[in-house]
Amino acid sequence: MTLKQEIVGNAMQMAVVTLEPGRTVYCEAGKFLFKTTNVTMETRLGGQQQQQQGGGGGGGGGGGGMGGMLRQAMGTAMQVGQRALAGESLAFQYFTAQGGEGTVAFAGVLPGEMRALELNGTRAWFAEKDAFVAAESSVDFGIAFQGGRTGMKGGEGFVLEKFTGHGTVIIAGAGNFIDLNPADFGGRVEVDTGCVVAFEEGIQYGVQRVGGLNRQGVMNAVLGGEGLSLATLEGNGRVILQSLTIESLANALKKAQGGDKQGPTGGLFSTNAG
Repeated sequence: MTLKQEIVGNAMQMAVVTLEPGRTVYCEAGKFLFKTTNVTMETRLGGQQQQQQGGGGGGGGGGGGMGGMLRQAMGTAMQVGQRALAGESLAFQYFTAQGGEGTVAFAGVLPGEMRALELNGTRAWFAEKDAFVAAESSVDFGIAFQGGRTGMKGGEGFVLEKFTGHGTVIIAGAGNFIDLNPADFGGRVEVDTGCVVAFEEGIQYGVQRVGGLNRQGVMNAVLGGEGLSLATLEGNGRVILQSLTIESLANALKKAQGGDKQGPTGGLFSTNAG
């Protein structure tokens, strides 16, 4: 059954979720907004699947006993280690309705849109770092590392969030969302690396240099505001882009405060948010 949720608001949206008794959703620490009193909240390092595998009675077989506890501990350590390397929150907050329907709400951290994605177990979704807001307990959250060359050139693309399983996952981005399919544009689109929010499994993500090592290429990189690279998205599937990048928002705020160091060159010499 699809998760009952409503995305409300305009410039700063939030997701209001109605939970049936016993149903659980989880969010990244810091994304929780409010809940009704019959919704319990629990903070965990490990995912829902890890908790289930670690449960059960004693004995050496199955998931119980010392072997099961050790496997659970190792699995949790790997999850936490991946999230630490990716710069993600180390813990998740789990919310479960008790004794009747409950309500819990979540919000992103930047002015922009939110989107509920439905997973049917056939295709995973990949999202930019920090896009994840909340998901049903039947959705598995993981970290996908891009190849070294792509990642080092792509900035935001080095670490991706990966969602698999069945159920609803809610993501957030900055500005307005733009939905497209590269197949409708000749099979390939090139975008600012900071504009990629999420894409379906089957879409090939890469990074390419802006222009060649010539006069025009240098002009694009130094004066064009895009730096040295663009993200490329190829294939047939859904892609979600955002109209506002975190770097452009940070630079606009610094400029308004009189601290902008970007100057006329933009791009290559722009001041990144620290």
